[in-house]
Amino acid sequence: MTHTMFFLFKRNKRLLTQPLFASMSGQAHVSQMQNLVVVGLQWGDEGKGKIVDVLSEDFDIVVRFQGGSNAGHTVKIGKDVFKFRLMPAGAVRGKKTVIGNGVVVDPFVLAQEIDQLKKAGFKIDLVLSSRAHLTTPYQVLIDGLQELSRGSSKVGTTKRGIGPTYADKISRNGIRGADIATLEISDEWHMLKEISESKIHQLYHSVIDSTTKDQLDEFSHTLRKILPYVGDSSDFLNDAIDSGKRVLFEGAQGALLDIDHGTYPFVTSSNCVSAAASTGTGVPPTKLGSILGIAKAYMTRVGSGPFPTELEDETGQKIRERGAEFGTVTGRPRRCGWLDLVALRYSAKLNGVRYLAITKADVLTGIDPLRVCVAYEIDGTEVKTIPASSSVFARAVPIYEEMEGWSELPRITRSPDMFKRLPDAMHLYLRKIEAWTKSKVAIVSLGPDRAETIVVPKSLPVSSIHV
Repeated sequence: MTHTMFFLFKRNKRLLTQPLFASMSGQAHVSQMQNLVVVGLQWGDEGKGKIVDVLSEDFDIVVRFQGGSNAGHTVKIGKDVFKFRLMPAGAVRGKKTVIGNGVVVDPFVLAQEIDQLKKAGFKIDLVLSSRAHLTTPYQVLIDGLQELSRGSSKVGTTKRGIGPTYADKISRNGIRGADIATLEISDEWHMLKEISESKIHQLYHSVIDSTTKDQLDEFSHTLRKILPYVGDSSDFLNDAIDSGKRVLFEGAQGALLDIDHGTYPFVTSSNCVSAAASTGTGVPPTKLGSILGIAKAYMTRVGSGPFPTELEDETGQKIRERGAEFGTVTGRPRRCGWLDLVALRYSAKLNGVRYLAITKADVLTGIDPLRVCVAYEIDGTEVKTIPASSSVFARAVPIYEEMEGWSELPRITRSPDMFKRLPDAMHLYLRKIEAWTKSKVAIVSLGPDRAETIVVPKSLPVSSIHV
């Protein structure tokens, strides 16, 4: 070995024995820990809007990363109720908001929500990704016609044009935020019109009446209203994180509706899992931070698809009425059932959940005993995971374990010991959830209002949540 080679070997050996990130600044580690991804763990409607609103006080930026106007997030502040389908829930906290590239944006809905916030006295501080795809009236029409053509095999779509917009995105026929700034709107619209009419003709062997000039003018006018908010959201978010800003990533729908990992084909058209926070914003996984999953204390589902623990009896009706289980977007009654721990464990594992928010625990008050599903019986075999085939899952018979219910709840205060004052039976219920998901219950929601939220002390990497 030459003198030079020996010197290099010693030098490299010294470097290899140092901590891997010793030469890096502490900023990367701080950035990783300061952010939080919030996802639903069931079939949507878990109360993400309220939880994001509560959490957003401790963050600088709130970003929505997937889904479209088929997702309804409700925020209740006193007597005021805000129902958002696109705007991140942090908007009512006066936070900087971002709609990422993974969202499909209906310009009409976004413009309406901007107007609603302005009328309520809120300042709009929004970045709409120039890479986000736009939903047009033609895609809404196609969505309704496709669902109608399925007959008894319908998926249960909200008919908001979400599926066709994502389909056009994948087939490279879509319109993005950047297009309304760089292309002549009318020319681009006519191009989309031709594509859409061709698809409708293929599906239904007839061409519908063309959109009137008035409708075209209204769409063009709406596009111009949202144009000032279009920008490079990925660049903005990465720079913000690198400068020490805290970002809250807000998901829509729930993991069991994920296009890849949900109960296919009874799913939505986007990826709803935590990993989509990266692809849906352009922020790398190393900067996402921790994952908080949200689940109801029971199960609900809107639309078609397997639902092993569904209750079609008096108890199911009681849960629906108490929980006001009607779709935020559609108003449709939600199917209700007992908590499915098998499905919840599947979702928690899939999303890498570290923290849990359990919502609507108050709805179960007075129901005794409670039941939780701990396995399925499918064709005579006990199964402890969700089968990939929905037709097989539809044959699942739940295996239940009974748990003691609670008859009343204490008055909610901002006392530090509020969580300890919850009924013993509820504590056992929450511990059961923790054991199955290997996650920590950090938030318990006992009503729709901000004040009806209990944050477990020292459970989250946040500093100052006030509800």
